Amino acid sequence: MLRRLLLSEVDTISEAREEWALLAEEFPTVDVLPLASGEGTQVLCLDVEEWQAPGFDPFTWDPRVFAAAGAECLSLHLVGARGKALARAAMELLTRYQGLIGRRNTASSADVFDRILERHRALHDLAKPLVRADYQHALDTWQWVLRLEPRADLAVQVAALFHDVERLLSEADARVEHKAENYQIFKDAHAALGAELTCALLEELQVDDTTCERVRWLVTRHERPGEDMALTLINDADALSFFSLNSSGFVRYFSPEHTRRKVAYTLARLRPEQRPRLERVRLAPSVRALVDAHLLEAPLGAREGAA
Repeated sequence: MLRRLLLSEVDTISEAREEWALLAEEFPTVDVLPLASGEGTQVLCLDVEEWQAPGFDPFTWDPRVFAAAGAECLSLHLVGARGKALARAAMELLTRYQGLIGRRNTASSADVFDRILERHRALHDLAKPLVRADYQHALDTWQWVLRLEPRADLAVQVAALFHDVERLLSEADARVEHKAENYQIFKDAHAALGAELTCALLEELQVDDTTCERVRWLVTRHERPGEDMALTLINDADALSFFSLNSSGFVRYFSPEHTRRKVAYTLARLRPEQRPRLERVRLAPSVRALVDAHLLEAPLGAREGAA
């Protein structure tokens, strides 16, 4: 699990107090410490200068960061920048790899959630690249939920974890969403089946009926923003996770036209008040260009199908 950011010179924090204070607020379980504090942990050194290069795609760092995450306690040692540049990179890095942090709140600290996490992990064959990407996205969406609403209840957190579980049946070996004649109908069917699969699993784990039915409702509707605040929260978290973690892989897998449509569709799911968070996300250059172009053309984003 990711527990520490290590800095060669912690006194550089004084050069960007506001930025580091924001990072502490967003990631309260990650300690920022001097390099010597990493003794006894797995330490991965990351060059911020490379991360911030104009043409850099964070996708290229994923294999070594996720591989290092097998350690019980992972520390990231950041080098190559100072002051605000270092603080900005730290925010972007923790945002991309927040699925490794495993933050919880009171609702997700009970034994039942341990069992839910174990079963969720067992469903995913991480030897398959697409399944591994979906697993990482699930953890990331869960962490976005807690970042946006630290008091999120159990049903919302479970729905965030399982919202895309249907893909294990339909898209474990190859994506098919770009072949859908009607993207919204495709997404609604994906959500409905995912809800049934999730509730069957929760019933096996003897999760109470009230929580099961709330999870069913949320997963069924997670592709359609609505007035329910929990549903809105999941939509925001899912959309932010697409941009912060999955968009680099998406642009590699799909055509430029489908990627453009996906960006438009996902921006439309994200509430305008959450869009400033995209400025603190390290996007692949091609994705950043699409986001900026779409927001310039349609700041409030009419919902657009992605097929």
